[in-house]
Amino acid sequence: MKKLFSLFILVTTVILSGCATQKQYDYSSFLQSKPRSILAVMPTDSTNEVKAAPAVLARSLYPLSEAGYYVFPIALVNETFKHNGISQAQEIHNIKLDKLYKIFGADAVLYLDVSEYGVNYQIINSETKVSVSGKLVDLRTGKTLWTGSATASSDEQNNNNSSGLIAALVVAAVKQITNTIRDDGFNIAAIADNKLLATGNNGNILYGPYHHNFGKDPQLGK
Repeated sequence: MKKLFSLFILVTTVILSGCATQKQYDYSSFLQSKPRSILAVMPTDSTNEVKAAPAVLARSLYPLSEAGYYVFPIALVNETFKHNGISQAQEIHNIKLDKLYKIFGADAVLYLDVSEYGVNYQIINSETKVSVSGKLVDLRTGKTLWTGSATASSDEQNNNNSSGLIAALVVAAVKQITNTIRDDGFNIAAIADNKLLATGNNGNILYGPYHHNFGKDPQLGK
């Protein structure tokens, strides 16, 4: 009995120490910058999916706006780059910050990178997965205000309850074909972006000036 009690105390101590040592995200640059407008540019993409970068970029507009920021219209931004002979994501990411500020006048730029996008076929399952990372940079000072990453999967929404290996294999194959045809990645990209650009928790972006909770972020103890 004493051994069980000692084990319980040990496990509880480890859990509590893990919670207590969770590092508070450093928001000092974010708070000093107080960005009102964000320029979201075409993500870099290490996948082989041509739809990946446009999908992730398109889906980033909603959570950023909901967080309380003015987001420059994506179509207008892309056309501006094309008009200046720039169409590749890496080229856009290489543009100097002062030049971006001069062209758009945004307070900050959001750089995104897509590392996973599309359907992954497994032995008894087929999932659509999107992984994305982001970095928010002040265009006026060059300081990094925030970084984060997120992954979303169709498995978070669906559970395979088929009985038997053959049935599971058939379901997985059908899911792969269906997901590829209808591009479920676009919908999963929305979940990934919503996770990445969430608010209210340690490590999330802060509320923007157009949100009713601006300046009252829970992770800041407000």
